[in-house]
Amino acid sequence: MFTFNALQLARIQFAFTVSFHIIFPAISIGLAAYLAILEGAWLKTGERVYRDLYHFWSRIFAVDFGMGVVSGLVMAYQFGTNWSGFSDFAGPVTGPLLAYEVLTAFFLEAGFLGVMLFGLNRVGPGLHFFSTLMVAIGTLVSTFWILASNSWMQTPQGIEIQNGHVVPVDWVAVIFNPSFPYRLAHMATAAFLATAFFVAASAAWHLLRGRDEPAVRKMLSMAMWIALVAAPLQVAIGDAHGLNTLKYQPAKIAAIEGHWDNHPGEASPLILVGCPDMARETTGCKLELPYLGSLILTHSLNQQIPALRSFAPADRPYSPLVFWSFRTMAGLGFLMMGTVLWAAFLRRGDKLYRCRPFLKLCVAMGPSGVLAILAGWITTEAGRQPWVVYGLMRTADAASAHPVDALATTLALFVIVYFSVFGAGFGYMLRLVRKGPVTGEGDGTDPGGPGTAVTSARPISAALAVDAGFNATANGGV
Repeated sequence: MFTFNALQLARIQFAFTVSFHIIFPAISIGLAAYLAILEGAWLKTGERVYRDLYHFWSRIFAVDFGMGVVSGLVMAYQFGTNWSGFSDFAGPVTGPLLAYEVLTAFFLEAGFLGVMLFGLNRVGPGLHFFSTLMVAIGTLVSTFWILASNSWMQTPQGIEIQNGHVVPVDWVAVIFNPSFPYRLAHMATAAFLATAFFVAASAAWHLLRGRDEPAVRKMLSMAMWIALVAAPLQVAIGDAHGLNTLKYQPAKIAAIEGHWDNHPGEASPLILVGCPDMARETTGCKLELPYLGSLILTHSLNQQIPALRSFAPADRPYSPLVFWSFRTMAGLGFLMMGTVLWAAFLRRGDKLYRCRPFLKLCVAMGPSGVLAILAGWITTEAGRQPWVVYGLMRTADAASAHPVDALATTLALFVIVYFSVFGAGFGYMLRLVRKGPVTGEGDGTDPGGPGTAVTSARPISAALAVDAGFNATANGGV
């Protein structure tokens, strides 16, 4: 029977809430950009299919955006309840960064979201497109600040420690810390990939059921074009991110690789699969390729990557978890690459919309982007352990002093509430997806929109109308 201490329960609780939360912003980032592309294409070409798709995906975006906001609020409170040591130590850096996110990104999104969702026939097309662009930019600005905060926890700089508290002395250095550009690019591209495969899966699902319509075809085609650009780009970004991690967090790389020993003069092998054992300090049942570890992580055949034995046992990340989470992320990435290459091949001869094995693969790959993001997040955060702020504060020192019973009870409540509330929300999203785009939806004008007859407003205009009627009657010679 498994038993957990208070620190482990606090970590599980935060990991659970973050895992739920990260799904919704990732889809919001990609869908907001997708909606801006759809509306821009509609304004440029006048083709009705883009507007039909805009109507369809804007509803799903609204549901996803709402769940992302609610799930994010819970995490902010957890910093104070479960991680008071971290808040006390690093609050002068992370507090302002999160505040900047609210003041810039959230205000931008909230200011234009209403016009974007309800103003398509109520304001001019230019203003509505501008609102959609602002919401899309707002999601990226939000990503900027969140990744700045998280990256600083991974590679902290621009601070001094005074009386046991972090004091920022150079905000530019804090924000643009060494790992920030790589994490921002990696996360944003992952969000676009996850959204592309979500959209492609919904289109493939409708095509498999015989709904071969222009809007459905356009969905699949656009999604595969976006993924064809994003997937190779993600490989290049991931390679640069790996080099950066090797430089600033070598213990994380050693744990990801399951690499325990170096031998003089020998290049490091790449362990494809294996079973890292922290107690025995070895990786059993491994299948490894010679030289490839050095080639991928140092771009040479004569440099070695650090081995886990070169770090003190207390400073080693838990290798079995990050070893397999990284391979899950990478494996899903290769599957996504294979899918987009197959799609590019099928475009010849119009087979993209009729090849049933490919369409079934697209449906199966629908959640692949989100799963890859979750696996990548586990690799990043578990690989930082045992530090909450790398090299400065250990996770054990960051937790609040709560009893095990209290943490176990609140964790159980989180599980029940999250699966009930967000499960219902996710089910509603799938219901909207099953409905599919509607041709000609939103034709005509809404009350109050351009071209609508204006009813007199009270009291001045109404009084003028009464006066006009009275005078007409009087002039009529009663």
